[in-house]
Amino acid sequence: MLAPGGRISKLCSMSEFTHLVLAGNIGAGKTTVTRLLGERLGWRCYYERVDGNPFLRDFYGDMERWAFALQLFFITHRLEDHRLINERAESAIQDRSIHEDALIFARNLWEMGHMNEGEWATYIQLYRQVLALLRPPDLVVYLRRSIPSLQANIRLRGREFEATIPLDYLTRLNEYYEDWIISHPSERVLIVEADDLDFIVNPEDLTNLLRHIKDAFGQQELFGNGDTGTPPADSRFQLLQP
Repeated sequence: MLAPGGRISKLCSMSEFTHLVLAGNIGAGKTTVTRLLGERLGWRCYYERVDGNPFLRDFYGDMERWAFALQLFFITHRLEDHRLINERAESAIQDRSIHEDALIFARNLWEMGHMNEGEWATYIQLYRQVLALLRPPDLVVYLRRSIPSLQANIRLRGREFEATIPLDYLTRLNEYYEDWIISHPSERVLIVEADDLDFIVNPEDLTNLLRHIKDAFGQQELFGNGDTGTPPADSRFQLLQP
């Protein structure tokens, strides 16, 4: 929730290392922001498995045939990333959260009829068991974008297999992201209204984001030198508490 006056309240506690997650729909800019933040902070980045994914291209051609296999692939590698972050005990940035896998993407595929009841039940049970084993991230940064903004980014990066993503598929995902946010996730979430932010062309946008992330944590020493100081109040950044 927001502190009185719209200011972002500080996180009350920290661990020895920081686990930051970038969340958002297809085309939100998660991978780009993960890389840019990693370069600024010197933190290890864990990217979503797109290149070398054996199911992704086939999935967009036949969602019903490949939905369950694709979601198992993603949740398996998400679990691997979580394990490595915990074992290495070093500050890290992760591209997408395990909650998005289950509560947004898998849910969408099930409700669209691309996963049957048995597949969905098996998947959601796996998600719950995995969740019980994981140390939650310290902060989730949700890059919220409108459908036109998502589509523009998808066209810009030019992945051939993404060119056929149906509009209703993207729209439903955006709706499920809003459901997830409204339902009060178990982690703290920094919502970033990203439509008019360009983290590549305008470095000040990235600096502003980083200042809000640092301000949310309230422990500047965790982030090294540079880009310090309390950012001015900005309605494009809101911190939700669990």
